[in-house]
Amino acid sequence: MNQTITNEIREVMQAVHYRPAVSIFLPFETRLNNKNQLTKSLKYVTEHVEKELSAGYPAEMTTTIIRKLRNIFKDLDFNTTKKSLAVFISPVFEKLLYLDIPLEEKVIIDESFEIRDLVYSKKQFHQYLVLLLSQRESRIFLGNNQGFVRIASQTAFNDMSEVPERVANFSDVQDRKELNMDKFLQSVDHSLEEIIRTYQLPIFVLGADKTIGHFRQFSKHSGSVIAYIPGNYERIILPELKELLAPYLLRWNEDSQKNLLKQLDDAASHKKLATGMVDVWREAMAGKGRLLVVEKNYMYAASHGESPEIIEPMTESITPFSCIRDAVDDVLEKVLEGGGDVEFVNEGVLDEYRKIALVQYY
Repeated sequence: MNQTITNEIREVMQAVHYRPAVSIFLPFETRLNNKNQLTKSLKYVTEHVEKELSAGYPAEMTTTIIRKLRNIFKDLDFNTTKKSLAVFISPVFEKLLYLDIPLEEKVIIDESFEIRDLVYSKKQFHQYLVLLLSQRESRIFLGNNQGFVRIASQTAFNDMSEVPERVANFSDVQDRKELNMDKFLQSVDHSLEEIIRTYQLPIFVLGADKTIGHFRQFSKHSGSVIAYIPGNYERIILPELKELLAPYLLRWNEDSQKNLLKQLDDAASHKKLATGMVDVWREAMAGKGRLLVVEKNYMYAASHGESPEIIEPMTESITPFSCIRDAVDDVLEKVLEGGGDVEFVNEGVLDEYRKIALVQYY
């Protein structure tokens, strides 16, 4: 199952489509803003939604939505440690989500709920593991866009009673140190087993050249390693670690985009690739979407065709009841509902694919 889509988000996706569908995204950093500031922001958003609804929908419907919104805002948890809110309201549905991911303020009123911002923010909220290695200690951190949290550490024990007798007779102390180091690194790699299984994230390994060299001989998790970064990092502080990893994270993102393009080429060679919004819509609505790749700011206003599988570019003014405000969001939702995945790439990366591409099941 796609881990980007939580059960709460799936509940919103599966809600009955009913106009007007109001999606609200708000930053909600209670530790950085006092309650009065946040309350003023909520009041402003409520007034904005009411104004937008009043301009295009009956008064009774507007009243229903605003009443629901005020009730949700009235019962907010101002002690939460989450970073943002997502609110979804229609005449027949309402849902509040507290999110760990940062979101910019945004209000969307359409025929269906806006899912793109949630999915995009989760996709861009890169998480990874960092293993800091020395001959005597290991530290494992969970990293993301905001910082690091230590999740495990391990210290070597110099128990010479466990060294074989023939080794205990060695005069070369260095041999003993290397044997102990190897035993320790094997233990570290063994502990990685459960951590990688639990988090299912790639990992950066940092340490001295020699230590990394020994570790690579024993490690069973080389397939999860993004990069080995040699150096002495025993005394590194977290801000320095963030700065150190920055170019590697950039390269990781670039490599990920290259891998996505390769997947598109492979699908095209099997005649299982749709490109451009009209063709992508047709295949997605037929339930064929395995992987949707789209440029992050690409939007496409369209009008419904003669059947659900057909859309046409919007050529007239957008009105609340005659068009699809953003067909990209509807396709994204359809692909995710069908068990597929969605990836975003930088603007311009998909120029030859007309900004959007869909890999079909094969």
